[in-house]
Amino acid sequence: MNQNQRFLSLDVFRGLTVACMILVNTPGSWSHVYSPFLHAKWHGCTPTDLVFPFFLFAVGNAMSFAMKKFNTMSNAAVLGKIFKRTALIFAIGLLLNWFPFIKYNAEGNFVMKSLDTLRIFGVLQRIALCYGIGALMVHYLKPKGAFIATCILLLGYWAILWFFGGNDPYSLEGHIGLQIDLAIIGENHMYKGEGIPFEPEGLLSTLPAVGNVVFGYLVGRYVQQNRHAKGMLLKLVMAGSILIVLGILWGTVFPINKKIWTSSYTLYTVGIATLLLSILIYLIEMRNWRWGTYFFEVFGKNPLFIYVMSGVVVKLYFLFRLGEKNENMYSWLYNHVFRPAFGDYPGSLLFGIFHVVLLWLLGWWMDRKKIYIRV
Repeated sequence: MNQNQRFLSLDVFRGLTVACMILVNTPGSWSHVYSPFLHAKWHGCTPTDLVFPFFLFAVGNAMSFAMKKFNTMSNAAVLGKIFKRTALIFAIGLLLNWFPFIKYNAEGNFVMKSLDTLRIFGVLQRIALCYGIGALMVHYLKPKGAFIATCILLLGYWAILWFFGGNDPYSLEGHIGLQIDLAIIGENHMYKGEGIPFEPEGLLSTLPAVGNVVFGYLVGRYVQQNRHAKGMLLKLVMAGSILIVLGILWGTVFPINKKIWTSSYTLYTVGIATLLLSILIYLIEMRNWRWGTYFFEVFGKNPLFIYVMSGVVVKLYFLFRLGEKNENMYSWLYNHVFRPAFGDYPGSLLFGIFHVVLLWLLGWWMDRKKIYIRV
């Protein structure tokens, strides 16, 4: 490995994660989705449940490069940079929830979307908060202190759920985070996809998610500092394997669960992310594998922008209505193009793949023009 070469494997890991986020978020029909592309209904972990924690892990990886310059900056400048980036990403997520700012009313006319029912939290908002808290931890507590603080967070979250939850503290209704979100956010501003107002990116469950960022930082830092050290890759594989085992063992008493982001879920997903990154480091950095890597590099060069644009495209589909049934464009494309051509489930999957390619073309054009949007 060239000492001056940026780790391509980290860029590919990040790009692979963004591509998978688009794929699982954009099926042609939620009624016809292959099971690996669905989230677990409650406890458990499917391949799709790995995507979001992998992205947070990748955020931590990127921090291990970007935060080096913090050591030469004043305290005020560091805080300003962290808080500004946190606020900006959070605001983008909030605007994406509100976009396209108009909707159809019962009479079929456009009206402004009310702020009274705007969802406050979401994927980008969690990324923002996890970045902000994680960056403060690793900068002020240093790596060892951040590791200890993360362990305390994970154990503390378990204790809070157990002692302050209901009779079934790890259930939808018994999760204490639900009561906190209802009190602070209010049900009008929460996600409604679980049958009741419940925020899967809520305040309390953000705490263990910070662990994915901090562990991602620690792994990225370790790789940079030990890129030529003998046994570096073996130690990564061992660490990832240990974390997976610890997550599974902890999951016997604190179930692995994405929707309440249990501490066992954090360890389990960090372990798998570390193993996957180890494989990419071996193939790309050590074996000089380059076939197909550019496809994921494109996503990795503008990850947040491409993810936001994937949401913008889908939301715009719902503004246009086509055909005799007055279907929105999203449904029309699946029902009149992909489903007739490929069938229910294959058509739904290919609909998602089509949007991965569509967003890749946008990223490719930006890369050709040297346009890189950093938040």
